[in-house]
Amino acid sequence: MKSWLLIALLLGGFAVEHLRAEKTVLRVGHFPNVTHAQAVIAHGLSRAGRGWFEERLGPDVEIRWFVYNAGPSAMEAIFTKSVDLTYVGPNPAINAHLRARGKEVRIVAGACSGGAALVVHGDGRIQGDADFKGRKVATPQLANTQDVAARAWLRSLGNRVTLTGGDVLVVPAANPDQLSLLRRGTIDAVWTIEPWVSRLVLEAGAKVYFEESAVWPETNGRYVTTHLVSSVALLEQQPALLKKFLAAHVELTEWIRANPDEAKRLFNAEMKALTTRELPAEVLDRAWSKLELTWDPISASLRKSAEGAHALGFLRRAPDLSQIYALELLNEVLHQQGKEAVR
Repeated sequence: MKSWLLIALLLGGFAVEHLRAEKTVLRVGHFPNVTHAQAVIAHGLSRAGRGWFEERLGPDVEIRWFVYNAGPSAMEAIFTKSVDLTYVGPNPAINAHLRARGKEVRIVAGACSGGAALVVHGDGRIQGDADFKGRKVATPQLANTQDVAARAWLRSLGNRVTLTGGDVLVVPAANPDQLSLLRRGTIDAVWTIEPWVSRLVLEAGAKVYFEESAVWPETNGRYVTTHLVSSVALLEQQPALLKKFLAAHVELTEWIRANPDEAKRLFNAEMKALTTRELPAEVLDRAWSKLELTWDPISASLRKSAEGAHALGFLRRAPDLSQIYALELLNEVLHQQGKEAVR
């Protein structure tokens, strides 16, 4: 009798392990940044056992979260099949799409618009557009989204802008370094993204010269900061699963919009878990007010950004983005929820 009981227990254990082995694992990447708020909040809820996506995708799906600090790393993770989906900025997605000749990645939804700005030293050394000549302007990284925007705008004023000099020297500098450089007066201006814009204003005495929305009249001031990118493999092999994820992404975006105070609390709690530090309340409140969390990819802004990168020489050929979007599943979700389609 005991031997039969032992066999039954062993078989039962095997069955449990077998079921676990068959559970679908969905691997999702994001940055520890306010422009990735949906993912940061969802990661925190998952850590607390109250997973937003897990509850909506069902018990047969396990979400595994991966955190990156740079867009190229996140896109490389898709190429190596380490993640299936990732929240990422525009230029890394463009570069990855072109590198793979349109075969590896697709933008399947938007996530965030806005949050970038040009700030200048608080001592008044820059008063107008003509004052940028002969100055140093910092951006977060060579050829990143803000770097391309800054160079394109400075050139639109008639300045000669090269990789090493010109009328205005654009200096790539990591966001944390920009604070000390601006305080010392080593740089004259910074074009960057939240929460660093708010930190420069509140901690370094910088003045906002303009919000980047001012240079996007064709999209009513809206431009993509973060979107959701899928591997082609996930899109083609598990479209039903991806559609459920997109529905949950839309619902989470709506919940955050409707509950900003609770959303900020959850965001900061997860930021502390990921980085050991919360954002100061004043910085988070200011940064949050500059962002629009959205599911709209604002595709016109991506195409303009790609054209700017090509004009600046960061892309050798005119970019073919005809296959970069796969918005059919998102639009099915939006139709079912009575919302307007995106394109």
